[in-house]
Amino acid sequence: MRIATFNVENLFSRARALNQDTWAEGKEILSAYSRLNKRLQKPAYSDADKKAILADLEALGLKRSDESQFAILRQNRGKLVKRPANAAPQVVASGRGDWLGWVELKTEAVNEIATRMTAKVIQDVNADVLAVVEAEDRIALKRFNDQLLKELNAAYDCIMLIDGNDERGIDVGLMTKSGVDIGAVVSHVDDSVGGSRIFSRDCPEYTVRSGGEQFLVIVNHFKSKGFGSPAASNARRKAQAARAREIYDLRHSQGFDAIAIVGDLNDTPASDPLSPLLGSGSDLRDIFDHDKFEGDGRPGTFGNGTASNKIDYILLSPALWERVTRGGVWRKGVWGGVNGTLFPHYEEMQSAVHAASDHAAIFADIE
Repeated sequence: MRIATFNVENLFSRARALNQDTWAEGKEILSAYSRLNKRLQKPAYSDADKKAILADLEALGLKRSDESQFAILRQNRGKLVKRPANAAPQVVASGRGDWLGWVELKTEAVNEIATRMTAKVIQDVNADVLAVVEAEDRIALKRFNDQLLKELNAAYDCIMLIDGNDERGIDVGLMTKSGVDIGAVVSHVDDSVGGSRIFSRDCPEYTVRSGGEQFLVIVNHFKSKGFGSPAASNARRKAQAARAREIYDLRHSQGFDAIAIVGDLNDTPASDPLSPLLGSGSDLRDIFDHDKFEGDGRPGTFGNGTASNKIDYILLSPALWERVTRGGVWRKGVWGGVNGTLFPHYEEMQSAVHAASDHAAIFADIE
């Protein structure tokens, strides 16, 4: 049986700020969006809050209009901001209770070649159990399966995804082939500490059954380093790693010996944020460290594949580690530079926008 994980970076639509040629182009938009939505939830807006709200509205292009290139301000009941014709805009709401609305990011279609390259990666990896990261929703996964994977004879029978906490529509899910069934599903979307939800998306547990045996797959997508302060991002990832470790230890104590934790953990193996999951006496092992792993000379999984870009994982419990027959990385859907100067990519990819993803797919074969 082959288990794989792949960050598909959305299948059909994606927040426009995320769909730029480089990460830096959308970073400030995402940062302003995150700050603004958090501040808007305050029960009372101080003068400093109102000044910051206007600054973030300006960064989003919403200071003079409810709609911009990247975002929309919904003012459904009451008003957050007024924009006099001959005066500066002003925040007129005194707090969250004065108005009903929100800010949302605009989406646009993902490049059509990129979508087909995503399907090609999934066809070539040919996993029996595939964890998908950054999918819009279950309907998008089903449409992708029906419209693209079936044409390639690479379709999946079971598709499951639970909406998570990220308003941009980047969730995690699981797809399984014929003969591999998804049984019980446990969501941790509302797990919280100190009044704040722990997981950026979700940390779903899937009981997978095949051939009279069952194992547990825990899929995750930890907080990115892309926006927000490094200290806050690191703390959030560390809390997520600690909670994932608690879930793993709990299932072990309940008799689950065969467990895989997979997905995009957004940090390197030796980092402090991942230490609760990979250190502290953990018996989880990374498929990259197995003697049956067939690497391509690049230690990372994101972008150019350097060690600092090792952020995608298949972590196995001892019971699964002992049954590994092969592991590998599939990098052909990642842009390898003009003419593939860094590494080979699919010939249909003539520019970076055609890439299936910035992430390589990784897999582990389990007897």
